[in-house]
Amino acid sequence: MASLGALSAASDRDVLAADEAPNPWFDPSYVTDNWDTIVGHLGQHVRLTVGAVLLGALIALPLALLARRTRLLSGPVLGLSSVVYTIPSLAMFSLLAPVTGPLSATTVLLGLTLYTLVILVRNFLAGLASVPADVREAARGMGYGSARLFLRVDLPLALPAFMAGLRIATVSTVALVTVGVITGNGGLGQLIVGGFNANFYRAEIVTGAVGCVLLALIADVLLAGVERLLTPWTRAARA
Repeated sequence: MASLGALSAASDRDVLAADEAPNPWFDPSYVTDNWDTIVGHLGQHVRLTVGAVLLGALIALPLALLARRTRLLSGPVLGLSSVVYTIPSLAMFSLLAPVTGPLSATTVLLGLTLYTLVILVRNFLAGLASVPADVREAARGMGYGSARLFLRVDLPLALPAFMAGLRIATVSTVALVTVGVITGNGGLGQLIVGGFNANFYRAEIVTGAVGCVLLALIADVLLAGVERLLTPWTRAARA
């Protein structure tokens, strides 16, 4: 009787194992069946990334100009941007909630913008500092005002450093967008968390993770192409 019971239990285990739903890491059917959902999260991921980097650049450039003009402010500006980057995302969103209201995509956007400053301010300041002083003095001697000096001299010479900062900030922000899942606005991060919540659904997790990696690579390649178009003299120098 005991042996019959053991055989029966083993048979039940075999049936359960055979009936268990497959859970592959890569499942094209998941992508095709959930394409609209994936595209929606991807669109949000792109909007948050682009918005954060653009807003960060608009804030970082005046700060870098101010830090270059007044050397005493250079340390505090760089230090403050570094301190902001060390604030955990949950604490950051909590601090921003009184300003933005209920946790939303706007809260995530402002938090990501603040996180970009540690990269953008440093690279923008480094680019501006790399402009030779004698070149700026020569431009002033030719009658260049402050605006013209920046647009015709500072900006072209500092552009490689600016673009390097934008590339790093963009790739970093693509990864950081996923922390927005705390508020329900995490872009492709929603797929990763959704996969864990759905009894470790591997296909959904991998789709979100691979999507983030591909998005970061595509963004970096596009920005590298923009840099190449805007700085043809650097190609000539290499040649």
